[in-house]
Amino acid sequence: MLRRTVSFLACAALLAAAYEPQRDQERFTTNRKSAVELALTDERDSFVFAVFGDRTGGPPEGLKVLEQAVADVNLLHPDLVMTVGDLIQGYNDTPQWLEQKDDYKRIMARLQCPWFPVSGNHDLYWRGDGPKPAGEHESNYEQHFGPLWYAFEHKDSWFIALHSDESHPETGEKNFNKPECQRMSDEQFNWLAATLERTKSGKHVFVFLHHPRWLKNNYGEDWDRVHALLKSAGNVTAVFAGHIHHMRWDGERDGIEYFTLATVGGDQSALVPAAGYLHQYSLVTVRDGRIDVAAYPVGGAIDPRAIPGELVDQTTKLAREFAPKIAGKLAFNADLSVDGELELSLNNPCARKIEVQVTPLSEDSRWVVSPDHAHLQIAPGASARLALRCRRAASELDTTFRTLEVALNVDYLAERVRVPLPRRTLSAPFELASVPAPARPSGERVLALDGEEACLALDDSELQLPDGPFTVEAWVYAEEFRARQGLTCKTEQSEFGIFADKGAPGFSVHLNGRYVSAKSQTPLRAKRWTHVAGVFDGERVLLFVDGEQVAEGHAKGARKRNQLPLIIGGDVGSKGEANSLLAGALDEVRVSRVARYGAGKRFEPAARHAPDDDCVLLLQMDGDSGPWSFDASPRRAHARRIGGATTRER
Repeated sequence: MLRRTVSFLACAALLAAAYEPQRDQERFTTNRKSAVELALTDERDSFVFAVFGDRTGGPPEGLKVLEQAVADVNLLHPDLVMTVGDLIQGYNDTPQWLEQKDDYKRIMARLQCPWFPVSGNHDLYWRGDGPKPAGEHESNYEQHFGPLWYAFEHKDSWFIALHSDESHPETGEKNFNKPECQRMSDEQFNWLAATLERTKSGKHVFVFLHHPRWLKNNYGEDWDRVHALLKSAGNVTAVFAGHIHHMRWDGERDGIEYFTLATVGGDQSALVPAAGYLHQYSLVTVRDGRIDVAAYPVGGAIDPRAIPGELVDQTTKLAREFAPKIAGKLAFNADLSVDGELELSLNNPCARKIEVQVTPLSEDSRWVVSPDHAHLQIAPGASARLALRCRRAASELDTTFRTLEVALNVDYLAERVRVPLPRRTLSAPFELASVPAPARPSGERVLALDGEEACLALDDSELQLPDGPFTVEAWVYAEEFRARQGLTCKTEQSEFGIFADKGAPGFSVHLNGRYVSAKSQTPLRAKRWTHVAGVFDGERVLLFVDGEQVAEGHAKGARKRNQLPLIIGGDVGSKGEANSLLAGALDEVRVSRVARYGAGKRFEPAARHAPDDDCVLLLQMDGDSGPWSFDASPRRAHARRIGGATTRER
């Protein structure tokens, strides 16, 4: 912020000067030639201070949040720390108040810079037996924390701490919900006026109080006269407050910015974290003519000295070589109940112990798993096994059915620190042959796709497609064709896929180190059912549309494999994620281990295929079998429904 007494043009000049490149060659040296003249930073004084929000109103664990904030700020090493009140839980009698005071000051004593308190209602409001003391806990506060209002100078800037919980002048009541109890006393107001007069030569004045009285409502209108006093000083840059437990910026009023902080350990609803409902502290960088304010989540600062090379090497090894596996498969009984056992095997490739927390998870509450969680410590180079008994009572595979997953939280146990790895989740394997077929519908049904998330995915292990001739085909209906449009794909510098970019169909197979493609320049029509088939007959890659060959490419050789899923209704990314999704519908998706259609030969596409021994996948979209789209081929591979994919009438 610029000095309020400076004209607009002067302000612009000051800002320009603050960022004018400094080309003092006495401060710069090299023995290299370069066409670039690097600008040096401004050497004029600047400094940084931190501001902490409320500690109170939350559980005792909030002290841990305060400890973390202190550790964070010690890494940043500001000149000083300001608080904005509610340092202790309070609302108690003196013995309890003193204990809580000790807890707070013990933690703040770890700061490697000075800190300055501001009083809040939790610090001052008394609740106890017997008559209420005059001023409630004010005398305790001033004896153990500091004056109720004060000011100090630092590097030609002034810091003013105000007291926003004075007692009612007639009744002595303290109540932040009553406007009549929220008026600044003449004593404090006159002191503030005298202090602002004394600090007129300061480059900046910063004001701190607990209650953001400028929000008015229960605070009444008294802040208007305080603001007028701050405005008249001409050099008040910003006002900081707390109390409401979430961040907000109320803009600039007469050149004064108004900031409210959230919490540092206080009660936190986390209602909208991205909009300021979080534990945070603010750092204020002060320069001539301006300030910059940045909020940091508590725990966001990292000490690089706490990450030695050995720790990096070992945790990297763990992340790359930790290979959990699940043995066994769960099978559905005739009544669709499940009662089976899985064995989880875990390894530790590191030179130190690891701890693994195992938690079975499902959005379907009908699953019962024993044990329901476990903590396993695994010695260096060792392995561990855990049996999981998985049961589900007899029930239909309805729309509420969900499969079972096993979540793994892995911690590397270093000498003085526990390093968590990102959570891993394993899907419980099922004996897919036990999945029941949906009832044959009275009318034709198709797979509905939204173009945003919905598709089917078939794990690579389930697609038993050998080298040699094969066929991929489907009935396709598109609301529109996008610039990149996958239909049925397993392509990632390998394998095969049918695309329809901008509607132009193409079939590609990766053979002998390169893609061989058969592409048509005639686009498919949107909002119309079309049969598309891709064939590799061992010598040629062929593309058929509605039973007529429209393109071919010549190639021989083995197909390059990958372990990615086959995405039905889109394309696949390098990490197995679906992309280039279709907005529309698919039906009768079939993959065969033979060339179903010959070069140059026309055929009549079947509306419904009959399964045979050459069919390795046949999705007829008759309905859903729990989370799977039923595979009518002899393989019973079954594709997983992703992102809300489901069936509808054609």
